[in-house]
Amino acid sequence: MAAEAALRFAAILAAAMTIAAVPASAQTNAAKGDQTKIDCRNGSNAAGADCAKDGSASDNAGGAGPAQAAAVFLPALIVDLFPNPVAPPAPVPTPQPEPVTPPGNNQAGPPAGGPIVSPTDLVAVQPPRAVAGEFVPDEVLVTVDGNAGAVQQIAASFGLEVRSQRQSRLLGTTLVRFGIPDGRPVGVVLAQLAADGRTQRREPNHIYSLQQAAGIVNYAFDRIALDAKQASGQNVRVAVIDTGIDDSNPALAGVIAAQFDAMPDVPVEKRDHGTSIDGLIAGVGALEGMAPGARIYHARAFEGGKSTMDVILSALDWAAEQNVSIINMSFVGPKNDLLGAACRNARALGMVLVAAAGNNGPKAPYGYPAAFDGVIAVTATDAKDALMPQANRGAYVFISAPGVEMVAPSGAGSDVVTGTSFAAAILSGAIANLLHASPGRSADDIEKALAATAKDLGPKGRDNDFGYGLLDIKAAEAAKE
Repeated sequence: MAAEAALRFAAILAAAMTIAAVPASAQTNAAKGDQTKIDCRNGSNAAGADCAKDGSASDNAGGAGPAQAAAVFLPALIVDLFPNPVAPPAPVPTPQPEPVTPPGNNQAGPPAGGPIVSPTDLVAVQPPRAVAGEFVPDEVLVTVDGNAGAVQQIAASFGLEVRSQRQSRLLGTTLVRFGIPDGRPVGVVLAQLAADGRTQRREPNHIYSLQQAAGIVNYAFDRIALDAKQASGQNVRVAVIDTGIDDSNPALAGVIAAQFDAMPDVPVEKRDHGTSIDGLIAGVGALEGMAPGARIYHARAFEGGKSTMDVILSALDWAAEQNVSIINMSFVGPKNDLLGAACRNARALGMVLVAAAGNNGPKAPYGYPAAFDGVIAVTATDAKDALMPQANRGAYVFISAPGVEMVAPSGAGSDVVTGTSFAAAILSGAIANLLHASPGRSADDIEKALAATAKDLGPKGRDNDFGYGLLDIKAAEAAKE
């Protein structure tokens, strides 16, 4: 028995030595390697394949070089003898950021139990905007594609608060005034909001100022060739966006068709500017305006000479709903895309838009809304057709009209006023005369007629000071297409 056992042991040892002497390349037999892979994929451990350990079944089918013969094969054979090899430790998971809701997702609100994102961690898809002009420092205006739930979700996602929201007729979408409670700059928030596809337009809540300069019979009729005895704007609807008014002033008796307060939470203190504008357009009695009989739709949107973009857009929407033919905007501020869109859409609805060019001097930047396409920008001249020294200059100036030292109604009765605000009112009244005489005239036709018939002042042709020149209403009335 001992001899037989010794012979068996010698045979086994000889076989092992014979196997060890085979070159390593022989252990890369493709057929055996392929079968091992199939066994692993099928969940089988036939032939002693180590499917749980990287490198046993797959690496040995790949062609190790001769130098690896004694060092690689034999340990692999020994490992294969154990049915349950010890698995390597699980890799440590790499921290991953929380998923971000993609732009355009119209969920009603943030998912329950979702992460709270700090506004400082938000990634802006655009560089922070450099905001020009005066604006409310902790607010932005945004048009949103979506319902109230989308508005709330945007507020939560960007660390904002909803201060107001409404459906804008002229913008054709939801306009939201978001507050910035954490002190982030407006330009940064605008850049961050651009990452959300539901935000269509994103603008600062710019501040605008009425255009009245410090200030003597109304010489405007004579200067613009309008016969005071024949002047009429009977039943022409004119919207005025301005301060509150003193509707007890005799000059406004029967003139005001409707009023709208776009800032009802702010007490009315100043009424002079708005009263003067309405009176110059359509006043009656001793202080007769350019277009007696015109119907004034007055929107209060200024107090202390100031307003914001949000308030002005509210007033413009109201004016558009009154089916007016003319909108008088005797104020100036920085460029704002929301205001530009509202003006374009109002013009597309057939309204004639008149705006003050501004009283900020020859080197001042362009004044808006006057500088928008489709808005008639008016500068101010005096009784001798000289330009008001404080007037803005620029290629956007369209036409000139009297606006220096004019007597106009005011909250106290009457006053002497100066500014492009009042030149705008003179032009609005003059256009009301054109529409009274020819109700079917389009805004484009009126604009072309004003340009073609203006009395040239300054350099020949249109210039940056006077535009096309001084308004000539008699000639404009005759210039019909």
